[in-house]
Amino acid sequence: MIVEHLSGVTFGSVVTGVNLEELDEQTWYELHDLWVDRALLIFPEAWITPEGQDNFARRFGDLEFPRTAISNIGKEGILHHENNDDVVKVLRGNEGWHHDSTYMPTQAKGAVFSAEVVTESGGATGWADMRAAFDALEEGIRSRVSAMNAYHSYYYSQGRDGYLPNEQNDDGTYNYYGFHDHAVSLRPLVKSHPDTGRDNLIIGRHAHNIVGMDPAESEKFLDELNVFACQGSRVYHHDWSPGDVVVWDNRRLMHQATPYDMTEPRRMWHTRIAGDPLTETAINHL
Repeated sequence: MIVEHLSGVTFGSVVTGVNLEELDEQTWYELHDLWVDRALLIFPEAWITPEGQDNFARRFGDLEFPRTAISNIGKEGILHHENNDDVVKVLRGNEGWHHDSTYMPTQAKGAVFSAEVVTESGGATGWADMRAAFDALEEGIRSRVSAMNAYHSYYYSQGRDGYLPNEQNDDGTYNYYGFHDHAVSLRPLVKSHPDTGRDNLIIGRHAHNIVGMDPAESEKFLDELNVFACQGSRVYHHDWSPGDVVVWDNRRLMHQATPYDMTEPRRMWHTRIAGDPLTETAINHL
C-alpha cells in the first residue's frame, strides 16, 4: 500500500497499491486508521464492482442506503438537463456545502463514492475540513458557536435555493430522499468526533434557525461561518477520472458537487454509511 498525503491542505490522502475488494485484515486496519486520521481517502482508477463498493462501505459500518446512482442519465439514456427538472434540482442542490443526512434523525458516518462516466470538464467534488475550520476560529467565536444549536432540514436547503420538487404529496412531503415527516433535526454547531475526540463544526446548507437567534440573523451568521470554513488549506477539489473511488468521513468533512454541462452524461455511484445512533442522532431524536 502506497500513501501520499494531499499537499497544501489539512486532510486527505491518495492510496494506491491496494485491491479494495480483497483487503486482508492488516491492510484494512491500516486503511481505517488512515481514514480516521486523514478523513478522505482517494483510490485512483480502482474500478470497484457494484457489490464490492457496498461491501467496502460495510467495513466502516451499516449502510444508510446501498450503492445509488448520482446521475443526469435517465431512462433509455435520456439526459436530464432542464433547470425545472426534478433530477437537475437534486443535483444542483448538492453544489452547496453540506454534511450528508444532517437533516435525518441520524447523521451519516461517511460515504463511498465512485466514478463511472465523467464529463469533459467541470463536475469536481470538493471537501472542506470542519475540524481545521473550528480550530481556525477566533477564541471568542469558538466559545460562542460551541454553545449553539441549529436545525437541519432538506426542505429548508432545497427551498431556499429554489430546488423543491415540482409535485408535493398531500402530507407535505416529496417523493425524494430526505423529505421526511419526522421532527426537524436539531444539532449542535460544534461536535466532538467520536473517534478522535477533536471538535468539528457541523454546519452547511441544511443548517438554519439557530436556537435563540432571530431567523434572519441566524441565516447571516451561518452563511458567514460557511464561507469562513470552506476556504484556503481547508478545501480540496478532486477532478474525477473513470474508475476513481473515494471514501470520506462525513462527521469531519463537508462536501459539495461543482457544476458541469448537463447536456453531457455523468454517472457517479454513492453508498452512504450510516451513523452510529449513539453519537450521530439529533438532539431532539434521542
